[in-house]
Formats: sequence, C-alpha cells, structure tokens
Amino acid sequence: MKQILYSIILFLIIVPSWAQQREVDSIIKEFKNPTGKQVLVAAHRGDWRNAPENSLAAIRLAIEMGVDIVEIDVQRTKDGHLVLMHDQTIDRTTDGKGHVMDMTLDSLRKLHLRNGLGRVTYHQIPTLEEALQVAKGKVMLNLDKCYEFINDAYPILERTGTIDHVIFKGYYLSADQVKKENGVLLDKLFYMAMVKLDDPNARKVIDDFQSQLKPVAFELSFTRDTSSLFSYFTTMKKRGSRIWINSLWASLNGGHDDDRSETDLKGSYEWLIEKGANVIQTDRPKELLSFLRARKLHR
Repeated sequence: MKQILYSIILFLIIVPSWAQQREVDSIIKEFKNPTGKQVLVAAHRGDWRNAPENSLAAIRLAIEMGVDIVEIDVQRTKDGHLVLMHDQTIDRTTDGKGHVMDMTLDSLRKLHLRNGLGRVTYHQIPTLEEALQVAKGKVMLNLDKCYEFINDAYPILERTGTIDHVIFKGYYLSADQVKKENGVLLDKLFYMAMVKLDDPNARKVIDDFQSQLKPVAFELSFTRDTSSLFSYFTTMKKRGSRIWINSLWASLNGGHDDDRSETDLKGSYEWLIEKGANVIQTDRPKELLSFLRARKLHR
C-alpha cells in the first residue's frame, strides 16, 4: 500500500512538470519554424493591464492567457543584480525615486510597483532569475534592454535551465557588431535582429544578418506602410527567420496598431498578418489571441 501511495505522489509531482515542459517545447518548436502557419503572440511587459508591468503577476497572467512569449525589460543594479524594470529610473513604476544602477537589490526590494493607473500595489520588483523560474516550462521570454547584460544573464539562464526559453536582441545594430561582441554566445542563444524598414539600407542589413548570424527572427518597425520590403518577408522566412512586428503603437507599424483593432480589425491585425507577420507583440494579448484562434492561426 505504501509503495502504491508513493507512486501516486510521485506521479502527481512529475506529470505536471513534464506537461509544462512539453508546453514550452511546443512553443520553441513552433518559434523555430518560420514557414509554419501559426502566428505567435508576445505580451508586451506581460499582462500589464491587470498587474504592474514587468511584475511576476503580469508574467503569470500572460501565461494563463496562453501567450507564447512574454516581453520583459532588464536593468542592472549597483551591486550587479539583473532586475525587471523598463526605465533606467524607478520613478514612474514604483513608489521610490532614483536610477536602478545607483541602487542595490536590497534597497529596491523595499519598494512597491505601481499599476497602469499609477497606484501603488503590493507587488515588488522581481529579479531576472525569479522571472525565469515563473516562465520555466511554460513560455518563452523576450529580454528587452538586456543586450549589454548578455554576459551577466547567461549564467542565470544556465542555472535555471532556461537557455532555450529566451530571446535576446540589440537595438538596430549591424551583424558585424553583434558577431564581434557576442560571437561565442550567439551559437547557444536565440538572437533577434531589429531593423527599421524605413532605413534605405534595411535590405542590406537583413541580408548581412541572415548570411552571417541567421537570426531566429527580425523585429521590424516602420512608420510608413508602403515599404517594398514587405514582399521580401517570404524569402526571409525561407531563410530561417520569423517576422516579428509590434502592434503596440502606430509609429511602429504604419498605423496598423492595437488601438485600431477595436474598430477596424481588417486595418490592424488582419493587415499585419496579410503582410507576413508571424509574431505579433501586443498590449492586448487577450484580444489578439481571440482573433487568431477564431481564424485557426493559434493553438
């Protein structure tokens, strides 16, 4: 009887963990398949409409919705810890004031995060490691503002077993610079190149990255919706890169943004998908998921 009871307990412990890992494995597999039909959803700073941005609760709520990727922002403290914070200062998002880089982790732990209305909550500033533990086995993370901290972040990824959960990116850098600065680590990590399609050299930047580094995705922004490079997206996918477009605000997508989706789906999400986006980062993950699932474009 004791042996049976032990086996049942062990089963209840192992199965949920295995099932969770299978969940992130399916997301990673799909992420690495840029020519597939699925459109992946990235929640910008987590579900910040229902919890403070970059909080553990915002990550958990986004996971519960069923998003594929949660975008979070990373800053480094005075004593070398990586924490989740979008701004270089804590003034906007907490009940404190000052620069993250001038404060220790202990001092930041005494503060509380503000919600989207600016009200102080009970939530605290999390570390990157804590965020990784919440995401582990469940969802991928896009680490924004973390390019300069890659060497600090990598040991944390190793320790938490989340190397394949994370996407790094650098702000509009050349392939040569990224390769020179992170050549060894890039063989072990997912890297996403950021390119402005309005840049007259955008095609060359894309080709350089795909020939030298083969990024898993391109995060593309454009103020005008008439770029000739939209027709190049199919080629980019065939070469191994997903097309990531942000629907966050109009200047990133030529006016085809989240807010437009409230009254004009054809001019927002439908337009982005028709052009070739197969990762969309959004401030409205619930609405985007509903839209995609109705069209059988999301699991």
